[in-house]
Amino acid sequence: MTAVSILGHGNMGSAIAGIFEKAGNTVQVLGSADKDQALTGEIVVLAVPYPAVEGILAQRGEELAGKVVVDITNPLNFETFDSLTVPADSSATAVIQAALPSSKVVKAFNTNFASTLATGELAGQPTTVLIAGDHAEAKTQLAEAVTAAGLRAIDAGALSRARELEAIGFLQITLAAGEKIAWTAGFSVNA
Repeated sequence: MTAVSILGHGNMGSAIAGIFEKAGNTVQVLGSADKDQALTGEIVVLAVPYPAVEGILAQRGEELAGKVVVDITNPLNFETFDSLTVPADSSATAVIQAALPSSKVVKAFNTNFASTLATGELAGQPTTVLIAGDHAEAKTQLAEAVTAAGLRAIDAGALSRARELEAIGFLQITLAAGEKIAWTAGFSVNA
């Protein structure tokens, strides 16, 4: 059993907390009002919008050292919905890893909507969680929790693949916001 801290009370934070709980882990959920509470998790999930990450890193950077940090963000321009806000040769996950050199940062859950994580399925198949990062043991630990909850986990490769995962997340969000797909839809991998 692993202790997990979720930073973020929203739909995604709740859905991800449910996955870890279903897998038998203890879960601590903290919101923005819980700044004085210590993180108890070995795994910390950043279930917040990308613009909130900088403040979290400034406040909790030392506390995140040595932990697995799961970045679920999609760094899109929320004003225009027309681009990602990180350089074309980078990703939100790479920015976070550079700010937390003593942490094991992985990208996951950003290509999923909360509804497919909460139900654990998409179109009658287990929801697929894509995971990218440079720390094999961190990706394995996360994948084991995801699969123990009945979902499918796929190792999408190195941290450099986070950029492509963010592009997929961006596309999915803009399709849903444009009412081309439902917020209960998503991309799936048939294996």
